[in-house]
Amino acid sequence: MNASDPVHRRYWDNAYVQKGETGVSWFEETPTVSLDLIKALPGPKESLIDVGGGASRLAAHALRLGFGHVAVLDLSAEAIARSQGAMGSEADRVEWIVANVTTWKPGRRYDVWHDRAAFHFLTDKADRAAYVETLDAALSDAGHAIIATFALDGPERCSGLPVQRYSPETLAATLGPRYKLVNGLRYEHQTPWGSTQAFQFSVLERAA
Repeated sequence: MNASDPVHRRYWDNAYVQKGETGVSWFEETPTVSLDLIKALPGPKESLIDVGGGASRLAAHALRLGFGHVAVLDLSAEAIARSQGAMGSEADRVEWIVANVTTWKPGRRYDVWHDRAAFHFLTDKADRAAYVETLDAALSDAGHAIIATFALDGPERCSGLPVQRYSPETLAATLGPRYKLVNGLRYEHQTPWGSTQAFQFSVLERAA
């Protein structure tokens, strides 16, 4: 299933309809690791985009951290709608984008690019290259990217789809020389039904 295929969009819409936002394996009531990494970032932190944010709770927390502009991008309109519903009136303070990250053309730049478990679904080399082009266009010159994927010993599939697993070093190499790895950590995620999934979180900055 190619990331740009409309079938891909319907697949994720159906996943949220059938399981709900709290029934998917990656759900976190509080995205603690992401928040800790965001708080530790140096430099400007005025704007943030959560790529593949879906029904994540990160946007609400980012507003409380003082970000002036918060955006959520997801392929699934169903996931976006559920996130908006969970935020209530706060949802009006967020820029909601239903789009495929591999084809989306950002209209502004962001100081923080956050992606928890979207990039690892891009198993096609061309899709990964397109993702990096979008990242290049969206990230501010002094910005940072936080990208989480399954670790090298993590699951080989998620929600029935194959994934590409990474270490912080192999992720940085995949993104290319424009990005420098500044931090990497391992995280054992507990799914809503009690199983464990090995993730890696990488923090990257634009290379000088």
